[in-house]
Amino acid sequence: MAAPDEPELSQAQTEKLLQFQDLTGLESMDQCRRTLEQHNWNIEAAVQDRLNEQEGVPSVFNPPPSRPLQVNTADHRVYSYIVSRPQPRGLLGWSYYLIMLPFRFTYYTLLDIFRFALRFIRPDPRGRVTDPVGDVVSFIHSFAEKYGHSHPVFYQGTYGQALNDAKRELRYLLVYLHGDDHQDTDEFCRSTLCTEEVITFLNTRMLFWACSTNKPEGYRVSQALRENTYPFLAMIMLKDRKMTVVGRLEGLLQPEDFINQLNFIMEANQTYLMSERMEREERSQTQVLRQQQDEAYLASLRADQEKDRKKREEEEQRRQEEEKVRQSALAEERRRRTLEEEKERKSECLPPEPLADDPESVKIVFKLPNDTRVERRFLFGQSLTVIYDFLFSLKESPEKFQIVTNFPRRVLPCIPTEDQPNPPTLKEAGLSRSEVLFVQDLTDD
Repeated sequence: MAAPDEPELSQAQTEKLLQFQDLTGLESMDQCRRTLEQHNWNIEAAVQDRLNEQEGVPSVFNPPPSRPLQVNTADHRVYSYIVSRPQPRGLLGWSYYLIMLPFRFTYYTLLDIFRFALRFIRPDPRGRVTDPVGDVVSFIHSFAEKYGHSHPVFYQGTYGQALNDAKRELRYLLVYLHGDDHQDTDEFCRSTLCTEEVITFLNTRMLFWACSTNKPEGYRVSQALRENTYPFLAMIMLKDRKMTVVGRLEGLLQPEDFINQLNFIMEANQTYLMSERMEREERSQTQVLRQQQDEAYLASLRADQEKDRKKREEEEQRRQEEEKVRQSALAEERRRRTLEEEKERKSECLPPEPLADDPESVKIVFKLPNDTRVERRFLFGQSLTVIYDFLFSLKESPEKFQIVTNFPRRVLPCIPTEDQPNPPTLKEAGLSRSEVLFVQDLTDD
């Protein structure tokens, strides 16, 4: 039976899934999704749980069944340095230690029993992170109020943001978990963390993120890093394309020892960081080269597109010109046919030519623009329009013309106008029985 389809992810969940894959380097999207779902899509806790597994510590979802977590100091992958509390010296010291031992044992036992029982009454409020940035900022303010403003520069953001910045900037990230109730915390903060040499070293060499384990954000990181005692510090860096814990410092460290241990961790992992920087530089150069190639390709493509565009424009212009010539030829052909039809119609409508011995006849010789002479007889009583129609019907006649007498030179009004809608007759025009008239071409005009 087929498994039901998994519900679709929201846009925010998809962004967290891609960010988690980028931070951890996992290739399987299904594994990334399962891990985030186990952590209720809390990316900071999921990343730390993944880092926890990489350094050999069991996942918070797969705790060891029979014994508490022990730091493996022999593991060459993670450098671990633990400072034990000094042993009592002299008879007085051992006497005080033996006298206080039962009281300390009873106190811490009862405290653990009380905390264990309290978990069944009400859930630990630190297990629910609602304002991680507020937790960090609140710790920084309380730290400054208690230990003064001369302290290392704390990263003011969530643990996940600090990881992202350290990965992006290829810097070391030092994580400090502040145990408020531990007996060595105050001495470490005053005598080590707030000394001038430590402040200068941390501010110039790495990012420094800190939070109290009493805050939900600090408690969540504590669950991921699994410290044994306080003060606790973890050095994290980008190693093999993954954010990895490369060093753990626990216990009360003196300033010189603290700086020496950090230097040792940094020198031991400097090659990895340099390798990451070289790979990133190569990727950057490859990206720049690819971008340049893409830009060159786009420029070539745009040039080809511009050539194609101009070619199409030229072809379109040539096609339009050819179409214009064709349309002009068609129009000219239509005009010519219309003119021929009009000439035929005018020829058919002409009155018959009178006889030569008709006393009302007028013999007219026309001289055409091509020096052709045409002769015809008309009647004195006919309109000058008849003369014009006769000439118009001739194939040799121009399309537009006017009829002019020789002497005195005058243009015969053969075409009706608004002022003279009925042209005069030949007699009214003063023509004699024999005339020579000139046809003047007006086509160009």
